[in-house]
Amino acid sequence: MIPIQPIVKAAEAITNAETILITAGAGMGVDSGLPDFRGDKGFWQLYPSYAEKGLTFADLANPTWFHTHPERAWGFYGYRYNLYRDTQPHQGFQILKSWLANKPNPGFVYTSNVDGHFQKAGFSHDQVYECHGSINYLQCLRSDCNGKIWSANQLRLTIDPQTLLATSELPRCPDCGFYARPNILMFNDWAWIAARAEQQSERFHDWKQATRHSDLVIIEIGAGVSVGKVRFISQTFNKATLIRINPQDPQGPSNTISIAMPGLAALTAIEEILQSRYPESQS
Repeated sequence: MIPIQPIVKAAEAITNAETILITAGAGMGVDSGLPDFRGDKGFWQLYPSYAEKGLTFADLANPTWFHTHPERAWGFYGYRYNLYRDTQPHQGFQILKSWLANKPNPGFVYTSNVDGHFQKAGFSHDQVYECHGSINYLQCLRSDCNGKIWSANQLRLTIDPQTLLATSELPRCPDCGFYARPNILMFNDWAWIAARAEQQSERFHDWKQATRHSDLVIIEIGAGVSVGKVRFISQTFNKATLIRINPQDPQGPSNTISIAMPGLAALTAIEEILQSRYPESQS
């Protein structure tokens, strides 16, 4: 059953907003068919070969593997890269994009996701802050290389479906020839080159300054409590209305409209209300 009251309140808030901030966690990609790991059991159900070895998501998302077992490291990240590349963002991205486009002040996206799906869905690169980096960019594994970040759009990896090990040639730095790694912030990662994310952070700061007097609505989708970075950002705007969409954990501070639904279902329901009650604001 759709919770009508918060859906209507969300539609009203979006209608009255002058600008929108989208904050998104892993749950944003679930409706596209991407996994949302909720604990080790969920991860192991999806990847039983890792369960056999007792390897958790946190174990694998560690830069040490690129030095000790690069085939294992690129099996893990290469599988995800192939999955993200071959998956199309769900229709909810287009709904959000249309809401931002209809506002007098430009909006912004803050996400912990590394899949690049906001850009793939047509959001401007200049309006997205990927706080954990992106799997679509690479960096050299050597800390004493030149610190460059480059696109992974030519990357093609073959992953053994049983062992989840990379069986094709592994990507290398175009300058020094050493192994490359994704430009993603991993666990216990002191070698992540944050230059690209820092540029995004600066644009996010500039956007906040430019829109600080605007009537702001924050739409948060699929941000869990276990890694609370996205939820923390959502809650730093005390004067804004926060629309928190999360099927398990929709609760929030007093300025929160809580919607206990999956992302796409909630966005579609809000859009239907907007089209039926406020068609002039969507033209």
